[in-house]
Amino acid sequence: MKNFRSGLLLCLLLCATAGCDRVTKHLAAATLAGMPGQSFLGDTVRLRYHENPGGFLSTGAEWHSTTRFAVFQVASALFLIAGFAVAVRYQWSRLGGVGITLFLGGALSNWIDRVSFGTVIDFLNIGIGPLRTGVFNVADVAILTGIGILFWEVRRNSYIPAVSTRRG
Repeated sequence: MKNFRSGLLLCLLLCATAGCDRVTKHLAAATLAGMPGQSFLGDTVRLRYHENPGGFLSTGAEWHSTTRFAVFQVASALFLIAGFAVAVRYQWSRLGGVGITLFLGGALSNWIDRVSFGTVIDFLNIGIGPLRTGVFNVADVAILTGIGILFWEVRRNSYIPAVSTRRG
């Protein structure tokens, strides 16, 4: 029963992650497309509509459309299937389960955009002065947060204290 409840909660987190991203992208398309960028908190946060045909930070945006299709739709679909298989088969800690779920939820939402529209809607930019991030979306935040949690879990669980060799 505990595994069922944990699985159900992780499925809800997956749906919430992808759903939140879908809603924010819809709002960005409805309110930011064709409009000048907006700035908040002393220009720390900028909102600007951008359709990204590439991957992270527009990597591959200039590739031929066939190459982009093969990498960002076909290979990403295979990667998502493998990710879901790993998520189901591996015995995750609670935090690790949250990490893999955030990662998969964000990746799934971006993949849905790529299949449906051929691009991903990005609209957030954060920074101070000339130090700025690239333009990103909520799915990217979920992906990077999930990766960060997974790295934390791997580091935490693989730490083995040194064995004392002192004899006394």
